[in-house]
Amino acid sequence: MHSDLCSALANVRSGECRATDLLQAAIATARSPVCDHVFAQTLFESAMRSAARAAPQLPLAGLPISVKDLFDIQGTRSAASSRVLADAPAAAADCLAVARLRAAGAAIIGRTHMVEFAYSGVGVNPHYGTPAALDARFGPLPGPARVSGGSSSGAAVSVASGAAYVGLGSDTGGSIRIPAALNGLVGFKNTARLTPTSGTIPLSPTLDTACAITRSVRDAILVHEILAARTVTRAAAGMADWRLAVPRQLFLDDLEPAVALAFERSLAQLRAAGARIDEIELPETDTLNHINDHGSFSGAESYAWHRPLLTRADALGRPYDPRVRSRIERGAGMSAAHYIDLHSARNQWIARMERALAGYDALLSPTVPILAPTIDSVAPADGLDAALDAQRNAAFQRANTLLLRNTSVVNMLDGCALSLPCHMQGELPVGLMVWHGALHDDAVLDIGLQIEGILAAS
Repeated sequence: MHSDLCSALANVRSGECRATDLLQAAIATARSPVCDHVFAQTLFESAMRSAARAAPQLPLAGLPISVKDLFDIQGTRSAASSRVLADAPAAAADCLAVARLRAAGAAIIGRTHMVEFAYSGVGVNPHYGTPAALDARFGPLPGPARVSGGSSSGAAVSVASGAAYVGLGSDTGGSIRIPAALNGLVGFKNTARLTPTSGTIPLSPTLDTACAITRSVRDAILVHEILAARTVTRAAAGMADWRLAVPRQLFLDDLEPAVALAFERSLAQLRAAGARIDEIELPETDTLNHINDHGSFSGAESYAWHRPLLTRADALGRPYDPRVRSRIERGAGMSAAHYIDLHSARNQWIARMERALAGYDALLSPTVPILAPTIDSVAPADGLDAALDAQRNAAFQRANTLLLRNTSVVNMLDGCALSLPCHMQGELPVGLMVWHGALHDDAVLDIGLQIEGILAAS
Protein backbone atom coordinates (compact mmCIF):
# COMPACT_ATOMS: atom_id res chain seq x y z
CA MET A 1 0.00 0.00 0.00
CA HIS A 2 1.27 3.46 -0.88
CA SER A 3 1.65 6.05 1.85
CA ASP A 4 -0.50 9.13 2.02
CA LEU A 5 0.81 12.62 1.37
CA CYS A 6 1.31 13.58 5.00
CA SER A 7 3.36 10.45 5.71
CA ALA A 8 5.53 11.08 2.66
CA LEU A 9 6.05 14.70 3.73
CA ALA A 10 7.17 13.55 7.17
CA ASN A 11 9.67 11.15 5.59
CA VAL A 12 11.10 13.87 3.34
CA ARG A 13 11.41 16.36 6.18
CA SER A 14 13.07 13.84 8.49
CA GLY A 15 15.65 13.02 5.82
CA GLU A 16 14.49 9.43 5.51
CA CYS A 17 14.07 9.94 1.78
CA ARG A 18 14.21 12.67 -0.85
CA ALA A 19 11.30 14.06 -2.84
CA THR A 20 13.15 13.14 -6.03
CA ASP A 21 13.30 9.50 -4.92
CA LEU A 22 9.55 9.42 -4.32
CA LEU A 23 8.96 11.14 -7.65
CA GLN A 24 11.09 8.56 -9.46
CA ALA A 25 8.96 5.80 -7.96
CA ALA A 26 5.81 7.66 -9.01
CA ILE A 27 7.11 8.04 -12.56
CA ALA A 28 7.81 4.31 -12.74
CA THR A 29 4.20 3.67 -11.72
CA ALA A 30 2.88 6.21 -14.21
CA ARG A 31 4.74 4.34 -16.97
CA SER A 32 3.37 0.95 -15.92
CA PRO A 33 0.26 -0.83 -17.29
CA VAL A 34 -1.71 0.02 -14.14
CA CYS A 35 -1.82 3.60 -15.48
CA ASP A 36 -3.05 2.74 -18.96
CA HIS A 37 -5.39 5.51 -20.17
CA VAL A 38 -4.63 7.61 -17.07
CA PHE A 39 -2.39 10.37 -18.43
CA ALA A 40 -3.20 12.68 -21.31
CA GLN A 41 0.31 14.13 -21.07
CA THR A 42 3.22 13.38 -18.78
CA LEU A 43 5.53 16.12 -17.50
CA PHE A 44 8.24 14.01 -15.91
CA GLU A 45 11.24 16.23 -16.71
CA SER A 46 9.71 19.44 -15.41
CA ALA A 47 8.40 17.53 -12.37
CA MET A 48 11.95 16.35 -11.58
CA ARG A 49 13.20 19.94 -11.77
CA SER A 50 10.42 21.07 -9.44
CA ALA A 51 11.12 18.26 -6.97
CA ALA A 52 14.86 18.96 -6.97
CA ARG A 53 14.47 22.63 -6.09
CA ALA A 54 11.49 22.40 -3.69
CA ALA A 55 12.38 23.11 -0.07
CA PRO A 56 11.32 20.33 2.34
CA GLN A 57 9.55 22.94 4.48
CA LEU A 58 7.09 23.77 1.69
CA PRO A 59 3.59 22.31 2.20
CA LEU A 60 4.03 19.86 -0.71
CA ALA A 61 7.84 19.63 -0.64
CA GLY A 62 8.33 18.56 -4.25
CA LEU A 63 5.96 15.58 -4.19
CA PRO A 64 4.09 14.50 -7.35
CA ILE A 65 0.63 15.92 -8.05
CA SER A 66 -1.54 15.17 -11.09
CA VAL A 67 -3.81 17.70 -12.80
CA LYS A 68 -7.08 16.98 -14.59
CA ASP A 69 -7.00 17.86 -18.29
CA LEU A 70 -9.26 20.89 -17.95
CA PHE A 71 -6.94 23.06 -15.81
CA ASP A 72 -4.49 25.38 -17.54
CA ILE A 73 -0.82 24.48 -17.05
CA GLN A 74 1.56 26.97 -18.62
CA GLY A 75 3.02 25.72 -21.89
CA THR A 76 0.63 22.78 -22.24
CA ARG A 77 -2.73 22.30 -23.93
CA SER A 78 -6.00 22.01 -21.98
CA ALA A 79 -8.08 19.65 -24.10
CA ALA A 80 -10.56 18.17 -21.57
CA SER A 81 -9.77 14.74 -23.09
CA SER A 82 -11.56 15.74 -26.28
CA ARG A 83 -10.50 15.51 -29.92
CA VAL A 84 -12.07 18.81 -30.86
CA LEU A 85 -9.53 20.74 -28.74
CA ALA A 86 -6.56 18.60 -29.81
CA ASP A 87 -5.03 21.59 -31.63
CA ALA A 88 -5.88 24.25 -29.03
CA PRO A 89 -3.03 26.66 -28.20
CA ALA A 90 -0.91 26.02 -25.15
CA ALA A 91 -1.89 27.90 -22.01
CA ALA A 92 -0.03 31.15 -21.47
CA ALA A 93 -0.10 30.77 -17.68
CA ASP A 94 -1.04 28.38 -14.93
CA CYS A 95 -4.60 28.63 -13.69
CA LEU A 96 -4.83 29.88 -10.12
CA ALA A 97 -5.42 26.42 -8.62
CA VAL A 98 -2.29 25.04 -10.30
CA ALA A 99 -0.32 28.17 -9.38
CA ARG A 100 -1.22 27.69 -5.72
CA LEU A 101 -0.11 24.05 -5.82
CA ARG A 102 3.17 25.03 -7.48
CA ALA A 103 3.80 27.75 -4.91
CA ALA A 104 3.29 25.09 -2.22
CA GLY A 105 6.02 22.95 -3.80
CA ALA A 106 4.05 20.60 -6.04
CA ALA A 107 5.82 18.66 -8.77
CA ILE A 108 3.21 18.42 -11.54
CA ILE A 109 3.70 14.91 -12.93
CA GLY A 110 1.14 15.17 -15.72
CA ARG A 111 -2.32 15.85 -17.04
CA THR A 112 -4.90 13.16 -16.32
CA HIS A 113 -7.56 11.90 -18.68
CA MET A 114 -11.21 12.45 -17.85
CA VAL A 115 -14.67 12.04 -19.28
CA GLU A 116 -14.75 14.29 -22.34
CA PHE A 117 -15.60 17.82 -21.16
CA ALA A 118 -16.37 16.40 -17.68
CA TYR A 119 -19.93 15.49 -18.60
CA SER A 120 -20.56 12.07 -17.02
CA GLY A 121 -20.12 10.27 -13.72
CA VAL A 122 -19.15 6.89 -15.22
CA GLY A 123 -15.61 7.59 -16.41
CA VAL A 124 -15.80 6.28 -20.01
CA ASN A 125 -13.89 8.00 -22.81
CA PRO A 126 -14.25 6.63 -26.38
CA HIS A 127 -11.30 8.64 -27.72
CA TYR A 128 -8.51 7.79 -25.28
CA GLY A 129 -9.74 4.75 -23.38
CA THR A 130 -11.14 4.24 -19.90
CA PRO A 131 -8.85 3.90 -16.85
CA ALA A 132 -9.61 0.79 -14.82
CA ALA A 133 -10.50 1.24 -11.15
CA LEU A 134 -8.11 0.23 -8.38
CA ASP A 135 -8.59 -0.15 -4.65
CA ALA A 136 -6.16 2.26 -3.01
CA ARG A 137 -6.52 0.42 0.30
CA PHE A 138 -6.29 -3.23 -0.69
CA GLY A 139 -4.82 -3.41 -4.19
CA PRO A 140 -6.14 -4.61 -7.57
CA LEU A 141 -9.84 -5.36 -7.90
CA PRO A 142 -10.83 -8.96 -8.58
CA GLY A 143 -12.63 -9.98 -11.73
CA PRO A 144 -13.20 -7.98 -14.91
CA ALA A 145 -11.97 -4.38 -15.14
CA ARG A 146 -14.35 -1.81 -13.70
CA VAL A 147 -14.86 1.88 -14.44
CA SER A 148 -12.99 4.28 -12.21
CA GLY A 149 -15.83 6.80 -12.11
CA GLY A 150 -16.09 10.25 -13.61
CA SER A 151 -15.46 12.68 -14.57
CA SER A 152 -12.06 12.79 -12.77
CA SER A 153 -11.28 9.21 -13.78
CA GLY A 154 -7.56 9.53 -14.46
CA ALA A 155 -7.08 11.70 -11.39
CA ALA A 156 -8.42 8.93 -9.14
CA VAL A 157 -6.33 6.16 -10.67
CA SER A 158 -3.20 8.32 -10.57
CA VAL A 159 -3.61 8.55 -6.78
CA ALA A 160 -4.82 4.99 -6.21
CA SER A 161 -1.87 3.60 -8.17
CA GLY A 162 0.74 5.74 -6.43
CA ALA A 163 1.62 7.81 -9.51
CA ALA A 164 0.56 10.92 -7.59
CA TYR A 165 -0.17 11.84 -4.00
CA VAL A 166 -2.93 14.25 -5.00
CA GLY A 167 -5.19 14.43 -8.04
CA LEU A 168 -6.43 17.94 -8.77
CA GLY A 169 -9.88 17.67 -10.29
CA SER A 170 -13.28 19.27 -10.54
CA ASP A 171 -16.69 18.44 -9.10
CA THR A 172 -19.87 19.72 -10.76
CA GLY A 173 -22.21 16.89 -9.81
CA GLY A 174 -19.88 14.46 -8.06
CA SER A 175 -16.80 14.23 -10.28
CA ILE A 176 -14.38 14.13 -7.34
CA ARG A 177 -16.43 12.05 -4.92
CA ILE A 178 -17.64 9.38 -7.36
CA PRO A 179 -14.15 8.27 -8.49
CA ALA A 180 -12.93 8.55 -4.91
CA ALA A 181 -15.67 6.15 -3.80
CA LEU A 182 -15.00 3.67 -6.60
CA ASN A 183 -11.23 3.58 -5.95
CA GLY A 184 -11.06 3.45 -2.14
CA LEU A 185 -9.91 7.08 -1.91
CA VAL A 186 -10.89 10.33 -0.21
CA GLY A 187 -12.52 13.08 -2.24
CA PHE A 188 -13.41 16.48 -0.81
CA LYS A 189 -15.81 18.82 -2.62
CA ASN A 190 -15.51 22.15 -0.84
CA THR A 191 -18.01 24.98 -0.95
CA ALA A 192 -17.54 26.12 -4.55
CA ARG A 193 -16.83 29.77 -3.80
CA LEU A 194 -13.79 28.89 -1.68
CA THR A 195 -11.54 27.78 -4.54
CA PRO A 196 -10.79 29.54 -7.83
CA THR A 197 -12.00 28.01 -11.10
CA SER A 198 -10.48 30.66 -13.37
CA GLY A 199 -8.29 29.19 -16.08
CA THR A 200 -10.35 26.01 -16.44
CA ILE A 201 -12.61 24.61 -19.14
CA PRO A 202 -16.09 24.93 -17.63
CA LEU A 203 -18.96 22.50 -17.49
CA SER A 204 -21.36 24.59 -15.42
CA PRO A 205 -19.96 27.79 -13.89
CA THR A 206 -22.87 27.78 -11.43
CA LEU A 207 -21.89 24.37 -10.03
CA ASP A 208 -18.22 23.82 -10.92
CA THR A 209 -15.83 23.30 -8.01
CA ALA A 210 -12.03 22.96 -8.07
CA CYS A 211 -10.94 20.36 -5.51
CA ALA A 212 -8.89 17.19 -5.09
CA ILE A 213 -8.66 13.45 -4.55
CA THR A 214 -6.28 12.19 -1.86
CA ARG A 215 -5.50 9.01 0.09
CA SER A 216 -6.57 10.30 3.52
CA VAL A 217 -8.69 12.97 5.18
CA ARG A 218 -5.65 14.68 6.68
CA ASP A 219 -4.30 14.98 3.13
CA ALA A 220 -7.63 16.43 2.04
CA ILE A 221 -7.39 19.08 4.76
CA LEU A 222 -3.85 20.04 3.74
CA VAL A 223 -4.69 20.30 0.04
CA HIS A 224 -7.89 22.23 0.67
CA GLU A 225 -5.94 24.75 2.72
CA ILE A 226 -3.58 25.24 -0.23
CA LEU A 227 -6.27 25.48 -2.92
CA ALA A 228 -8.54 27.75 -0.87
CA ALA A 229 -5.71 29.79 0.72
CA ARG A 230 -7.31 29.39 4.14
CA THR A 231 -6.79 27.47 7.37
CA VAL A 232 -9.24 24.79 8.45
CA THR A 233 -10.38 25.32 12.03
CA ARG A 234 -9.80 22.09 13.92
CA ALA A 235 -12.52 21.33 16.46
CA ALA A 236 -11.87 19.90 19.91
CA ALA A 237 -15.23 18.13 19.88
CA GLY A 238 -15.34 14.36 20.18
CA MET A 239 -17.57 12.05 18.17
CA ALA A 240 -20.33 12.17 20.77
CA ASP A 241 -20.43 15.95 20.55
CA TRP A 242 -21.56 16.11 16.93
CA ARG A 243 -25.18 15.93 15.81
CA LEU A 244 -25.33 13.66 12.78
CA ALA A 245 -28.23 12.52 10.63
CA VAL A 246 -28.97 9.99 7.91
CA PRO A 247 -31.69 11.19 5.50
CA ARG A 248 -33.99 8.37 4.45
CA GLN A 249 -35.31 9.97 1.26
CA LEU A 250 -33.45 9.49 -2.01
CA PHE A 251 -30.00 8.70 -0.61
CA LEU A 252 -30.89 5.18 0.54
CA ASP A 253 -33.00 4.22 -2.50
CA ASP A 254 -31.92 1.35 -4.75
CA LEU A 255 -28.73 0.53 -2.84
CA GLU A 256 -26.84 -2.49 -4.09
CA PRO A 257 -26.56 -5.02 -1.24
CA ALA A 258 -22.79 -4.55 -0.87
CA VAL A 259 -23.21 -0.78 -0.54
CA ALA A 260 -26.02 -1.17 2.01
CA LEU A 261 -23.93 -3.64 4.02
CA ALA A 262 -20.86 -1.37 4.15
CA PHE A 263 -22.92 1.71 4.99
CA GLU A 264 -24.97 0.07 7.78
CA ARG A 265 -21.84 -1.52 9.23
CA SER A 266 -20.15 1.89 9.28
CA LEU A 267 -23.10 3.48 11.09
CA ALA A 268 -22.97 0.70 13.67
CA GLN A 269 -19.24 1.27 14.18
CA LEU A 270 -19.77 5.01 14.61
CA ARG A 271 -22.60 4.50 17.09
CA ALA A 272 -20.44 2.07 19.05
CA ALA A 273 -17.83 4.84 19.25
CA GLY A 274 -20.38 7.23 20.75
CA ALA A 275 -21.77 8.99 17.68
CA ARG A 276 -25.31 10.32 17.89
CA ILE A 277 -26.95 9.59 14.55
CA ASP A 278 -30.60 10.35 13.85
CA GLU A 279 -32.52 8.95 10.91
CA ILE A 280 -34.56 11.76 9.45
CA GLU A 281 -37.09 12.47 6.76
CA LEU A 282 -35.87 15.01 4.22
CA PRO A 283 -38.84 15.57 1.92
CA GLU A 284 -37.11 18.56 0.34
CA THR A 285 -35.10 16.12 -1.77
CA ASP A 286 -38.31 14.82 -3.35
CA THR A 287 -38.82 18.17 -5.09
CA LEU A 288 -35.34 18.40 -6.58
CA ASN A 289 -36.15 16.68 -9.87
CA HIS A 290 -39.06 19.06 -10.47
CA ILE A 291 -36.72 22.03 -10.21
CA ASN A 292 -34.95 20.72 -13.32
CA ASP A 293 -38.14 20.01 -15.28
CA HIS A 294 -37.18 22.51 -17.99
CA GLY A 295 -33.47 21.71 -18.01
CA SER A 296 -30.38 21.83 -15.83
CA PHE A 297 -27.57 24.29 -15.19
CA SER A 298 -25.08 21.88 -16.75
CA GLY A 299 -27.17 21.50 -19.90
CA ALA A 300 -27.82 25.20 -20.46
CA GLU A 301 -24.38 26.46 -19.47
CA SER A 302 -22.43 23.77 -21.32
CA TYR A 303 -24.44 24.37 -24.49
CA ALA A 304 -23.74 28.10 -24.31
CA TRP A 305 -20.00 27.40 -24.08
CA HIS A 306 -19.89 24.54 -26.60
CA ARG A 307 -22.18 25.96 -29.31
CA PRO A 308 -19.37 27.23 -31.58
CA LEU A 309 -17.26 24.12 -30.87
CA LEU A 310 -20.04 21.78 -31.95
CA THR A 311 -20.03 23.36 -35.41
CA ARG A 312 -16.22 23.34 -35.53
CA ALA A 313 -16.08 19.68 -34.54
CA ASP A 314 -18.37 18.76 -37.42
CA ALA A 315 -16.31 20.81 -39.89
CA LEU A 316 -13.03 19.22 -38.74
CA GLY A 317 -14.39 15.70 -38.57
CA ARG A 318 -13.44 15.45 -34.90
CA PRO A 319 -16.55 14.09 -33.27
CA TYR A 320 -17.64 14.52 -29.68
CA ASP A 321 -18.36 11.49 -27.56
CA PRO A 322 -22.01 10.92 -28.69
CA ARG A 323 -23.13 10.43 -25.09
CA VAL A 324 -21.57 13.73 -24.06
CA ARG A 325 -22.83 15.60 -27.11
CA SER A 326 -26.41 14.49 -26.55
CA ARG A 327 -26.31 15.82 -22.99
CA ILE A 328 -24.85 19.15 -24.10
CA GLU A 329 -27.41 19.58 -26.87
CA ARG A 330 -30.29 19.18 -24.43
CA GLY A 331 -29.38 22.66 -23.21
CA ALA A 332 -30.29 24.16 -26.57
CA GLY A 333 -33.98 24.01 -25.76
CA MET A 334 -33.83 25.89 -22.46
CA SER A 335 -35.26 29.39 -22.66
CA ALA A 336 -33.78 32.39 -20.89
CA ALA A 337 -36.93 32.60 -18.75
CA HIS A 338 -36.59 28.98 -17.62
CA TYR A 339 -32.90 29.52 -16.86
CA ILE A 340 -33.72 32.52 -14.67
CA ASP A 341 -36.52 30.55 -13.03
CA LEU A 342 -34.06 27.74 -12.31
CA HIS A 343 -31.77 30.07 -10.38
CA SER A 344 -34.72 31.37 -8.36
CA ALA A 345 -36.06 27.87 -7.66
CA ARG A 346 -32.62 26.70 -6.59
CA ASN A 347 -32.21 29.59 -4.14
CA GLN A 348 -35.60 28.85 -2.59
CA TRP A 349 -34.79 25.14 -2.36
CA ILE A 350 -31.44 25.88 -0.69
CA ALA A 351 -33.24 28.00 1.91
CA ARG A 352 -35.66 25.14 2.67
CA MET A 353 -32.82 22.64 2.90
CA GLU A 354 -30.79 24.84 5.21
CA ARG A 355 -33.76 25.13 7.57
CA ALA A 356 -34.22 21.35 7.52
CA LEU A 357 -30.54 20.71 8.26
CA ALA A 358 -30.01 23.50 10.79
CA GLY A 359 -30.00 21.18 13.81
CA TYR A 360 -27.19 18.97 12.50
CA ASP A 361 -23.46 19.31 12.12
CA ALA A 362 -23.30 16.90 9.16
CA LEU A 363 -25.31 14.36 7.18
CA LEU A 364 -24.19 10.81 6.39
CA SER A 365 -25.07 8.95 3.19
CA PRO A 366 -23.59 6.42 0.80
CA THR A 367 -21.53 8.39 -1.70
CA VAL A 368 -22.98 6.35 -4.56
CA PRO A 369 -25.66 3.65 -4.38
CA ILE A 370 -23.95 1.11 -6.64
CA LEU A 371 -20.61 -0.61 -7.09
CA ALA A 372 -18.44 0.29 -10.07
CA PRO A 373 -19.87 -1.24 -13.26
CA THR A 374 -17.57 -3.27 -15.46
CA ILE A 375 -15.98 -1.35 -18.32
CA ASP A 376 -17.35 -3.82 -20.84
CA SER A 377 -20.95 -3.38 -19.66
CA VAL A 378 -20.95 0.39 -20.37
CA ALA A 379 -18.47 0.54 -23.25
CA PRO A 380 -19.07 3.06 -26.05
CA ALA A 381 -21.03 1.90 -29.05
CA ASP A 382 -18.82 0.59 -31.86
CA GLY A 383 -21.47 -0.10 -34.51
CA LEU A 384 -20.60 -3.79 -34.82
CA ASP A 385 -23.63 -5.14 -32.96
CA ALA A 386 -26.69 -2.89 -32.71
CA ALA A 387 -28.34 -4.92 -29.97
CA LEU A 388 -25.16 -4.94 -27.85
CA ASP A 389 -24.66 -1.20 -28.42
CA ALA A 390 -28.23 -0.54 -27.24
CA GLN A 391 -27.71 -2.74 -24.19
CA ARG A 392 -24.49 -0.95 -23.26
CA ASN A 393 -26.04 2.49 -23.80
CA ALA A 394 -28.94 1.59 -21.53
CA ALA A 395 -26.55 0.29 -18.87
CA PHE A 396 -24.48 3.45 -19.18
CA GLN A 397 -27.50 5.73 -18.75
CA ARG A 398 -28.69 3.82 -15.69
CA ALA A 399 -25.22 3.81 -14.12
CA ASN A 400 -24.69 7.49 -14.84
CA THR A 401 -28.00 8.44 -13.24
CA LEU A 402 -27.33 6.39 -10.11
CA LEU A 403 -23.69 7.41 -9.72
CA LEU A 404 -24.59 11.11 -9.85
CA ARG A 405 -27.79 10.92 -7.80
CA ASN A 406 -26.53 11.34 -4.23
CA THR A 407 -23.54 13.54 -4.95
CA SER A 408 -25.36 16.04 -7.16
CA VAL A 409 -27.70 16.99 -4.33
CA VAL A 410 -24.73 18.64 -2.59
CA ASN A 411 -23.80 20.64 -5.69
CA MET A 412 -27.36 21.95 -6.03
CA LEU A 413 -27.24 22.79 -2.32
CA ASP A 414 -24.06 24.84 -2.90
CA GLY A 415 -22.69 22.63 -0.17
CA CYS A 416 -19.57 20.70 0.77
CA ALA A 417 -19.00 16.97 1.05
CA LEU A 418 -16.32 14.43 1.82
CA SER A 419 -16.26 10.87 0.52
CA LEU A 420 -14.13 8.38 2.43
CA PRO A 421 -13.82 4.61 2.01
CA CYS A 422 -15.90 2.37 4.27
CA HIS A 423 -15.44 -1.08 2.73
CA MET A 424 -13.36 -3.91 4.14
CA GLN A 425 -10.75 -6.18 2.56
CA GLY A 426 -12.36 -8.59 0.14
CA GLU A 427 -15.14 -6.12 -0.74
CA LEU A 428 -15.34 -3.79 -3.73
CA PRO A 429 -14.81 -0.13 -2.84
CA VAL A 430 -17.70 1.76 -1.20
CA GLY A 431 -17.73 5.39 -0.14
CA LEU A 432 -19.32 7.07 2.88
CA MET A 433 -20.30 10.70 2.25
CA VAL A 434 -20.20 13.32 5.02
CA TRP A 435 -21.93 16.49 3.85
CA HIS A 436 -23.74 19.73 4.66
CA GLY A 437 -24.59 23.10 3.16
CA ALA A 438 -22.37 25.99 2.17
CA LEU A 439 -19.43 26.95 4.39
CA HIS A 440 -19.71 23.94 6.70
CA ASP A 441 -16.39 22.74 5.26
CA ASP A 442 -14.45 22.71 8.51
CA ALA A 443 -17.04 20.69 10.41
CA VAL A 444 -17.33 18.20 7.54
CA LEU A 445 -13.55 17.75 7.46
CA ASP A 446 -13.24 17.49 11.25
CA ILE A 447 -16.03 14.93 11.44
CA GLY A 448 -14.61 13.04 8.47
CA LEU A 449 -11.22 12.84 10.15
CA GLN A 450 -12.77 11.30 13.25
CA ILE A 451 -14.89 8.89 11.19
CA GLU A 452 -11.82 7.78 9.26
CA GLY A 453 -10.04 6.95 12.51
CA ILE A 454 -12.99 5.01 13.91
CA LEU A 455 -13.49 2.94 10.75
CA ALA A 456 -9.78 2.20 10.47
CA ALA A 457 -9.68 0.96 14.07
CA SER A 458 -12.77 -1.24 13.78
